[in-house]
Amino acid sequence: MHIDYFESPIGSIELMATDESLVSLVFDSPSQSQDVRTNTILQRAKQQLNEYFSGIRQTFDVPLAATGTQFQQQVWRQLLEIPFGETRSYRDIALSIKNPKAMRAVGSANSKNPISIIVPCHRVIGSSGTLTGYAGGLGRKAWLLEHEAANGFNLSP
Repeated sequence: MHIDYFESPIGSIELMATDESLVSLVFDSPSQSQDVRTNTILQRAKQQLNEYFSGIRQTFDVPLAATGTQFQQQVWRQLLEIPFGETRSYRDIALSIKNPKAMRAVGSANSKNPISIIVPCHRVIGSSGTLTGYAGGLGRKAWLLEHEAANGFNLSP
């Protein structure tokens, strides 16, 4: 397993990858930092994150391999379908996977997304338009949505 770190405007990010794919992108506390063992996948992910935070990238093309249940995988695939600058509700995601009663399960799967930002769980909001849970904290979620607003996304209805 390869590991590297990226200093973003909203905190340190830990990235982990195999030789073929990115498997984890999580906000990290500096005390948790380990020795860097980077590879080309991690370098590519860091370059794309730099472009995203600089406002010049809206999509990512790093190969991904998140580990999760079949249901979680299904939800995470739907998250990848949310375009830059748009949001969806938990209900919208549940409907898109043809399981309209699974809103809470969608929320749970969303919270377990191991590849934040690239698999844009920050773009999932409550049905009323309110910001709801985010593993990286609601402040980061708000920042990410505002960042996308400043780069072509209007948060107003």
